[in-house]
Amino acid sequence: MKTSKALKVVAASAVLSLSLGTAAIAADGAELYKTKTCWSCHGKDAKTPLLPIYPRLAGQSADYAFNQMKDIKSGTRANGMSAAMKGVMGLVNEEEMRAIADWLATL
Repeated sequence: MKTSKALKVVAASAVLSLSLGTAAIAADGAELYKTKTCWSCHGKDAKTPLLPIYPRLAGQSADYAFNQMKDIKSGTRANGMSAAMKGVMGLVNEEEMRAIADWLATL
């Protein structure tokens, strides 16, 4: 019986830390979106870009957004507006890209 109770406590702790971790990532992503200047082209809400040719990022798949950022930074993607993004991507590392992408997916 004690083992079952201990397992329940461990499981509850894991669920709680996962949900708190997700909130922390979302908060970090939101802050990074601001401090890394993403908002200046894509809009403060990530859905009202400065120019109509810039994509709306709110609600994008996290993996899609992350892979686009990674490909632009590495030069794998070098078409369309990626040239404008290339300089900005130098400001973020992969962990920050993931946090931003995860946050964008929550919008």
